[in-house]
Amino acid sequence: MEESRTLCICGGGSLGHTIAASVSDKGYRVNLLTGHPGLWSTDIKVTDCDGRLIEGRIHRISDRPEEVIPSADIILLCVPGYLIQRTLRTIAPHIASERTEIGSVVSSGGFFWMAHHILGESRRLFGFQRVPYISRVKEYGKSAELKGYKSLLKIGGNRLSDLDSLTRFFTHALGTKTVALGHYLEAALTNSNPILHPARIYGMLSPFLTDAYDKEFLFYEEWDDASSEILIRCDDEFQRLLARMPINREEIPPILRYYESTDAGSLTRKIRSINAFKGIKMAMTPDGGKYRVDYTNRYFTEDIPFGLLIVKSLGALLGEETPTIDQILSWTQERMGKRYLVDGSLRGADIANSGIVQNFGITTIERLYNL
Repeated sequence: MEESRTLCICGGGSLGHTIAASVSDKGYRVNLLTGHPGLWSTDIKVTDCDGRLIEGRIHRISDRPEEVIPSADIILLCVPGYLIQRTLRTIAPHIASERTEIGSVVSSGGFFWMAHHILGESRRLFGFQRVPYISRVKEYGKSAELKGYKSLLKIGGNRLSDLDSLTRFFTHALGTKTVALGHYLEAALTNSNPILHPARIYGMLSPFLTDAYDKEFLFYEEWDDASSEILIRCDDEFQRLLARMPINREEIPPILRYYESTDAGSLTRKIRSINAFKGIKMAMTPDGGKYRVDYTNRYFTEDIPFGLLIVKSLGALLGEETPTIDQILSWTQERMGKRYLVDGSLRGADIANSGIVQNFGITTIERLYNL
């Protein structure tokens, strides 16, 4: 082990389970902040995709931040976008040192501007570009399955973060080479879930006039060309925004290049073929022989207000139009019973409960660049 570190994980989802096991298995101390400490065992067992058993031990488990936060050298939020602000406010009074690194396992939900706004300008912030693992909880608080590793992990940080030290730590602790990005926006902006999920949902469901369906849809295995075409158009709009920013665009490649495709048809075939996506269904609930969409699922509660709306807010900041993204947001907000857009502008009644940059005092592109 390169150096002694204490990591505090905030959040007890599938990533919290797998990261806790992996990091403690490597000999580091792990604390856990969770709303359900009584459901957790100090011993965590994770079976990975190769059948290897990873056994970890959590040093301290609590729902009281004062018991687990002050001793942490690194704090890692493993919570969805809609819980980031609440979690940051909970831990803020208990961060003991300005040298503490505070990060998020998912950066695309607005973590950086939320943390800067809530914790202040003197904090070290970092975030992963993509989640380290594909994982699922097996028995809550006790075991999980690690479905797949990434070949390379990338993290970005603000100007205060010690990315050299963090990349060394995570390379060893997670067992996957981890490298630093050149700008935090290369971690904070993505055309993954925040664009991919809403585009698929719109392509899958918007042709129907009903909200009661005869079957449960397979999210990826039944992916169609209409969904691919919408995703490509959304990504084109997103890439135009990236072209206006002083970042390395190779770190956020277009959807077609990322999926090694050339057009909608080949993209459809590629997405349908990915083994890790097999069996994943659209979030639906049975209702009298029919199925209805579950609008409380994270496809909606996270990927819209803390995903696609953030992309829209960047368009507003840059004065760029995003017609396809607007089309999806207008359709989706009607289904969700929310109001984010009014006549294409970010002034709906529910916009305050979102991750758009304007909610956190960012009104110029220069302010966004220089967090």
